[in-house]
Amino acid sequence: MQDAPEQPQLYLITPPEIDLGGFGDTLARVLDTHATACVRLALSTRDEDLLSRAADTLRTVTDARDVALVIADHTLLAERLGLDGVHLSDAARSVRHARKLLGADAIVGSFCAGSRHDGMSAGEAGADYVAFGPVQQTALDAGEIAEEELFQWWSEVIEVPCVAEGRLDKALIAALSSKTDFFGIGEEIWGHDDPAAALSDLWSAVG
Repeated sequence: MQDAPEQPQLYLITPPEIDLGGFGDTLARVLDTHATACVRLALSTRDEDLLSRAADTLRTVTDARDVALVIADHTLLAERLGLDGVHLSDAARSVRHARKLLGADAIVGSFCAGSRHDGMSAGEAGADYVAFGPVQQTALDAGEIAEEELFQWWSEVIEVPCVAEGRLDKALIAALSSKTDFFGIGEEIWGHDDPAAALSDLWSAVG
């Protein structure tokens, strides 16, 4: 996962539950339709065997297309399974540990909600990217959102790449295209009959 060019790149996030018998084919169709920088395996389960089998299924697809594959939070599994890295959901708290365990070449990302301070701390701790979101109101968690001005400030001041994710729509993608390096897209497309087509519609807003 490299620093993005002027136009933001696509960062796919899996659903919290997947059918191992069919999701690999669905992911392959999406990746064959849209150039993608990274895929995040973000299952809600804590079943180690299921996570391992899911990672193996996805890695077959991503490796064939030279797309990075990271796993959400499970740093030890990332190391054991030889994945490209880990996406941490606890802001900067685990970044140094993950970097030490996985090495300099691994991808270590950090979700920082809407906090500049957490984002800067994660970057200073060695994160390759920080993710901010959700980008519009939700009743989940504490209801905090990542405002457009955060992305504007980050793009002007901080060199660490950032990801905009969570409740994206075409209007927000258009508004943030010049202010973020990656769009993290997942829930926005997987519920559709044709996720690749749904993604094409969303991605048409990238300016």
